[in-house]
This record gives sequence, C-alpha cells and structure tokens, in this order.
Amino acid sequence: MSRLDGETLRSALQFLRDYQKKTPRKFVETIELQISLKNYDPNTDKRFSGSIALPVIPCPRRTVCVLADAHHEEICQAKGIPFMTVNQLKDLKKEKSLVRKLGHKYDYFLASDSLIKQLPRLLGPTLNKMGKFPAVLTHNDDITAKMNEIKSSVKFQLKKALVLNVPVARLDMSDQDITRNVSIAINFLCSLLKKNWQNIKHIHMKATMSPARLIY
Repeated sequence: MSRLDGETLRSALQFLRDYQKKTPRKFVETIELQISLKNYDPNTDKRFSGSIALPVIPCPRRTVCVLADAHHEEICQAKGIPFMTVNQLKDLKKEKSLVRKLGHKYDYFLASDSLIKQLPRLLGPTLNKMGKFPAVLTHNDDITAKMNEIKSSVKFQLKKALVLNVPVARLDMSDQDITRNVSIAINFLCSLLKKNWQNIKHIHMKATMSPARLIY
C-alpha cells in the first residue's frame, strides 16, 4: 500500500460515491480495479494465476454450486445449497455446450474430494478452460465457511492482454473496508509479478456504472 497515495485513493472513492448519488441505481454497485502492466511480455515471460480471499466479501451475490458425493449431497439438501450429483454430471455426457451452460450458471464450484479425480472423465476439459475448475471440499470442511471464502476471493490471471480487471469491494462498504481490500489485492498482485511494483503501469478504480479514476 506504500506506493498508493492515500489522499488520491480517498479522492477517487469520494468521486465514486458522489457519482452514485447523482445517478442512483437500483442495485449495489461493485468497485473494481483496472490494472495496466508494463515491462511484461506474456509471450515470453511466465504467465501467472493466483487467488486471494479478501477480509470483506466483495460480492455476496456470487453463486456457488457443489459437485457433491452422498455426504455433501445430504448437507446441501439440508442447507438449501445448489448441488449436482454424480448421476446428474453423467447426464451431461461431456457435451461442451451443456457443460459450458453449467459453467455460466454459477460463478464458482466446489467438489467433494472423492469426486475431483473423476471430473475430467465426467465433464471433459470445458470447466477448466473457463477458469472454473472446482475447489476441493473435504468432509471436514464447513461448507458455509468454504462458500464464504470462495465468494470473497479475487483471482488475478495474466493471459495475453496486459490489463487486469478485478472486483474488490462494493459501494455500500465503509471507506476503511474498501481501502483494506484494495491494499491487500494490489499487494498480492505485486507478489505474483517479476519486479513487483515496477511491473505496474497504471491502476484505475471504478464502480459498475461510473467512469474510472486514476489512483496510481
């Protein structure tokens, strides 16, 4: 966070709040960071991917589906958590269109540890290509806690473009919580880069419906 100017960040956040008051929406807007990299060639330098859970959930409306064995099926039924059984997965017959439709329906997936090795055979590579391969869920895990953790995570993944967009907060959160999420997210990204802050060109912050504001 030492590389970000506190006053610049506060000014940008105030702009987002003022803009929202002028053009109120019927939903809570998400705050995202738009990060431009420099001195990084995705064709020759190692591409990176990493996720980190933020202290304050940026998007509680994210949906999670559990690919469940018998043990987790019983828990999901009791708690009203979306799930799919092995037989339901078999019905997809690895058809790309059906698996892709499933992937678009949910933001994240959890899978019972007893099923993880079977998923490539049951679903093919489609979920993995969509960046939605399930996280492992053991019988010792608390499903609700695991879902909250995955909902609060942000993922940085460098592909071909040198611009990353990640949601980090909501406009209904306090300035302190937003600042903390921004700090943790950016510092984590720096840990993935070869030269840390030297690989960051610009950082803009924006809300869902607002213009972007430069913060670095």
